[in-house]
Amino acid sequence: MTTTHDTWTVAPEPFDSPDAVALWRECYTHMSDSWYLLKENRRTDPEELEREIAADPGTEFAPPRGALVVARRDGAAAGMAGVRLLDGERAELKRVFLRPEFRGTGAAARIVGAAEDQARRLGATRVVLDARTDFVAARALYQRLGYTEIEPYTFGPYAEHWFGKAL
Repeated sequence: MTTTHDTWTVAPEPFDSPDAVALWRECYTHMSDSWYLLKENRRTDPEELEREIAADPGTEFAPPRGALVVARRDGAAAGMAGVRLLDGERAELKRVFLRPEFRGTGAAARIVGAAEDQARRLGATRVVLDARTDFVAARALYQRLGYTEIEPYTFGPYAEHWFGKAL
């Protein structure tokens, strides 16, 4: 399914397409740099960055248990989001990212909505996600879109808030 609004399109795309890979690199770099700047007043070591990006290529967003959507404005890749089934009922929302020049346009809500459509297509009846405390705008977006805080379902070092939403 393709969702179109004005000059925007949001559609499923392979996790390893050139645009999806480029968006993942930007997303990971942003997440990692912001963490290190907050905690250690430095950017991510380039070798660590390459190692971590390579270690998480996104195969969990491949059918039949996952999907990735890419948002485009006037044909140019602008953002993405992925979903992966955790069990028979829940899909996890991951890699929600919008390039900075497209923020404030309403595109993030479109991207999340398209990812939720993919979660439904995969058979999920609920979407869950985790977020860091310093991602204030992302947490506010999820709450505006009907996500509510839930009990932790992950226990990694970067998961500080957990959200869920019935589909």
